Amino acid sequence: MTPRNKTARVAGLLYLIMIIGGLISLAYIPSQLIVWESASETLENIRNSESLFRFGIAAGIITFLIFTLLPLALYKLLHEVSKFYASLMVIFTLVSVPLFFVNILNKFTVLTLINKADYLQKMGETELQTQVMFYLDSYRNGLEISQIFWGLWLFPFGYLVYNSGFLPKILGIFLMAGCFGYLITFFGGFLYPDFYKSILSDIVGFPAPIGEIGICLWLLIMGTNKLKIK
Repeated sequence: MTPRNKTARVAGLLYLIMIIGGLISLAYIPSQLIVWESASETLENIRNSESLFRFGIAAGIITFLIFTLLPLALYKLLHEVSKFYASLMVIFTLVSVPLFFVNILNKFTVLTLINKADYLQKMGETELQTQVMFYLDSYRNGLEISQIFWGLWLFPFGYLVYNSGFLPKILGIFLMAGCFGYLITFFGGFLYPDFYKSILSDIVGFPAPIGEIGICLWLLIMGTNKLKIK
């Protein structure tokens, strides 16, 4: 196995861990605990499943630690295609990492609120519910901002994949399209509250997961080997 192929496999493994961690921390666990329409139910769920809530925080931290390493592996793999685009990819990725770690403090604050008896005594149950939802909303807003950079890094990454000569061009196209999908989703959701209910939201959100899961599996399984069809 060539050094370039080894780098590709390492990048694929990091990508896979990041995807799994992201699905757990950003999708699965919140869906089990947070009921946005009911502050009381959300607080009860977190109290009853605090270990799951903590696991979600830990999974998020691991995910973004991996997200620090992934672009470095991809830079090593793809910088010969274009140092400018490879550097841009790393910059956009690394900007989002500190944003996440600042944002995750909102979830730590939720844990502080539910575990300090003094807060319940001074605020009462209703006020505590309000405070918990406020910090969860703040966390969600922080993710919306991070989404800008989750999109931006995909364009230079997709460009590098497309022009690499050893990775599928179609995945590069999906990655670049995914960049615009993230940006449209952010600005659409911010400017038009009903955007997420529209079919456009589903359409623009389609390319990114295909591109990211596709390139992850390709790097992990194929590396830099070209698919040979007889």
